[in-house]
Amino acid sequence: MGDWISVCATSQLLPGESTVAWDGDTPILVVNYDGDYYALEDKCSHEDFELSAGPFDGEEATIECVLHGSKFDVRDGRCLNPPAYTPVAKFPTKVEDGLVWTRDDRD
Repeated sequence: MGDWISVCATSQLLPGESTVAWDGDTPILVVNYDGDYYALEDKCSHEDFELSAGPFDGEEATIECVLHGSKFDVRDGRCLNPPAYTPVAKFPTKVEDGLVWTRDDRD
């Protein structure tokens, strides 16, 4: 299990915004949805394409892959429409001392 990595200060990631952090070779998309922070692997499960290139809908809590239009719920990584059918990996987040943290917790 990976160590926690600092993403950014909470003041740098306002509601409706997103950023990408790296845990080794793993890109992690971190979003602020209505004041809560969620982290997903920055890779569409349909094609190996970065989700961060697509729009984050801060009202619907979704990220859309610009390659083929699949949408994913940022709260749990589940896929909401084809052509993707598999969820994307979700990672834990925490806030400590005004900083947002995440990690790749897969074994």
